[in-house]
Amino acid sequence: MRNCKGSLWLIMLFSILFSCGGVEKDASNRLTIAVIPKGTTHEFWKSIHAGAVKAAKEADVEIIWKGPLKEDDREDQIAIVENFVTRGVSGIVLAPLDNAALRGPVRNATRDGIPVVIIDSDLNSDDHISFVATDNYLGGQMAGNKLAELLKGTGKVVMLRLQEGSASTTNREEGFLEAIAKYQDIEVVSSNQYGGTTTESAYRTSENLLARFRTEDGSLAIDGIFTPNESTTFGVLRSLQDAGLAGNVAFIGFDSSAKLVEALETGELDGLVLQNPFLMGYAGVKTMVKHLKNHPVEKRIDTGVTMITPINMNQPKMRELLLPNLAQWLNE
Repeated sequence: MRNCKGSLWLIMLFSILFSCGGVEKDASNRLTIAVIPKGTTHEFWKSIHAGAVKAAKEADVEIIWKGPLKEDDREDQIAIVENFVTRGVSGIVLAPLDNAALRGPVRNATRDGIPVVIIDSDLNSDDHISFVATDNYLGGQMAGNKLAELLKGTGKVVMLRLQEGSASTTNREEGFLEAIAKYQDIEVVSSNQYGGTTTESAYRTSENLLARFRTEDGSLAIDGIFTPNESTTFGVLRSLQDAGLAGNVAFIGFDSSAKLVEALETGELDGLVLQNPFLMGYAGVKTMVKHLKNHPVEKRIDTGVTMITPINMNQPKMRELLLPNLAQWLNE
């Protein structure tokens, strides 16, 4: 009986040790960091993945890349975070789908001894050790000022939002509206429609939105358009192309893909505000490694924002942002 009790005690002790949050290591005794994006299909997230892989190789740590199947599935992302907390990974690098819904899971991870770095989109919480992202408000302002420049300070514009709860795109949208409001002869005739997180949903919404401003001769009674991310930009672009109106209205988008670069080359897009998602993924993992090795980290790391137009798009630095070489890191 005494031996049985002793064995039971050992089992309980090991269960406590390995169930608590802390430092999970892989078979080679390396730190294990979970990197959780909002989604995995858009080029933006592939760039973040590539940057995270580069950082992991340099730091000799293991990363686990896992995101929700749909970029609006908050419950799936919450479940992913909770699963990694249960596993006891060394740390979590997270791009939260919702600035409020992910507060609880992040708080729980921290309480279990698992530090969290937030990337891309902010969280209404102080439980994370660092926030690595674009200055999205500035990006929105840059878009507003560029559109106003194209319109020579006068005209009617529309903005198609992404989705409620997304801090990054909300900041871009508000930055755009703040900038455009400085131009008294520019009127924002629509700014309350949401395109959703897929190109298909953005396409459907933009078709309905643009239909409101079609004239009897088939042209548009608006002069400018702003979209705050890759899916909304491509959705609106498709709508304009299908209607034979691409290039007939000033159009500033956000983020990049091969199709959007092509539209920039043909003049169907007048500008793209670009982040540096590769750097974001890289810096997110590097920041986590520094923290896990007890080095101080910055609470806010700005990864930059750039306006790219048909005029400067062929400059080497701009080309690298537009079409980064991801294959060497992702083996695609």
